[in-house]
Amino acid sequence: MSNEPELRSALAYLDRHLNREVDPTAVDGDALHSMRTLMRALGDPQVDTPIIQVTGTNGKGSTAAMITALLAGMGLSVGTYNSPHVSTVRERISCNGELIEATELAEVLDVIARVELTIDISPSWFELMTAAAYRWFADTAVDVAVVEVGLLGRFDATSVVDPTVAVITNVDFDHTDGGPTWRRDVAWEEAGIIRPSSLLCLGETDPELEAVFVAENPAAIRRRDVDFRCEDNELAVGGRLVTLRSTESHHGDVFVSLHGAHQGDNAAIALAAAEAFLGTAIPADVVAEAFGSLFLPGRFEVLGREPLVIVDGAHNPPGAEASIETLEEGFHVAGRRLQVIGMLGGRDLEWMLTSLGADRADLVVACTAPSPRAVPAREIAAAVAALDVDVEVVEDPGDAAERALSMANDEDLVYAAGSLYVAGAVRDRLLVS
Repeated sequence: MSNEPELRSALAYLDRHLNREVDPTAVDGDALHSMRTLMRALGDPQVDTPIIQVTGTNGKGSTAAMITALLAGMGLSVGTYNSPHVSTVRERISCNGELIEATELAEVLDVIARVELTIDISPSWFELMTAAAYRWFADTAVDVAVVEVGLLGRFDATSVVDPTVAVITNVDFDHTDGGPTWRRDVAWEEAGIIRPSSLLCLGETDPELEAVFVAENPAAIRRRDVDFRCEDNELAVGGRLVTLRSTESHHGDVFVSLHGAHQGDNAAIALAAAEAFLGTAIPADVVAEAFGSLFLPGRFEVLGREPLVIVDGAHNPPGAEASIETLEEGFHVAGRRLQVIGMLGGRDLEWMLTSLGADRADLVVACTAPSPRAVPAREIAAAVAALDVDVEVVEDPGDAAERALSMANDEDLVYAAGSLYVAGAVRDRLLVS
C-alpha cells in the first residue's frame, strides 16, 4: 500500500481489479474490448491528445524519457505514461518529468470508478491506470503524450489510440514461447501499434522482419541505419558521448547521462521520433540539455561507490546481457562481486542467471521479488547452486541488499538485478537507510 495517504483509497480501488501485470495470461478473447468500452464511457479522451507510442522488447522506458525531454526542451507540454513504476504509482503518469500529484491521481481514479459503475465490464488494473493517464492528459491539455506500451503492442491497453508517431525500438526475446517463428510473432505484436496515419520510426534492423512492419501501411517510415543512426558511441564519465544523425539534423559529441552503449541507440531513435513529430530539426542546445539531464531510477543506477552499488531492472536475457556489458565496460571492480538477484516467472532461470553474470559472482543472495509472479528465492538459489556459485537466501530484496552490503568492503561490487521490482525495493531501502 502507498505511503501517500491521498492515494490509499484509490489504490485499494485499483487492487480490487484483475492485474495482468501479475497474471499476463489472463487476457479476454477481444483483448481491447473492455478498454474501448471504458474509454467510450469516459468520452474517448485519448483522441484529444496527439500520441507518440513506444514499444519494443528493451529500451522503451529510456526512449520515452528521451523523447519527453527533447519535446519539453522545445517548449511543449509533454505527458508521459510509463510502466511499471519503481517506488510510487505516480511515476506512471507525468508532465514534463513532473509526476502527477497524489491528489490529482486520486481524483481522476475517483471519476473512473464512478464511470465504471455505468458499464457492464470490469476493466483490469492496467486498463484503469491507462484510462487515468489518457483522461489526465486531456484534462491537463498537454500538447503531446509519449505513451510506453505495457506488453508488446497489438492488444495492449494503450493501443486504443492512433499514434502520430509509432516507435519500435527492437525485437528480442521476451514474452514469447521461443518457438521457431518467435521473432516474427513478436514483431507482429509490436507492429500492432502502427496505423495508416502513423509515421513509423523503426529501430529493428533485421531485414527479414521489415515486411511485418510495412504490412501495417504506415504513412512513412524512418529506419535505423538508413534515416537515423548513432554514428559514434564512446564511454564517458557518468554516461556516453555520442554522435547522432537523423533526417533533419546532425549532432556531434552529445553527452547522454545514462550508462550503457545501448543508450546511444535509444538516443538516436528518440531524436528521430521527436523530429518526426515536430517536422523540423531540434537545435543542438536543446539536444544537449535534454540528453545531458536524463535520470531513470532503477535503470543501471549507481547508488554508491565504496563499495560500488548498482541496481538495474534488467528483466530478460538480452537486457541482462546489456547490463553486464555496461558494467564491464564502464566500472572497475577490484574486489568481490556480490549479487542480489530476484526475478519474475516465465524466464529460463539458467539463461537469466548467466546473462546477469551470476555464474562468475563470488556470492549471490537470492531474494523473492515483491510480486505475485515472483520466482521463489529458494528456486533461484537452487539454480545458482547448480552453477557452482556460493548462494544465500534472504527473502526480502531490501534485507538481501543489506546482507550483501554487510559482507562488502570498499573494493567490492554489490549488484542488484533481475527485475524492476527488485531494483525498486533495493533502492528504496538503501536510499532511506
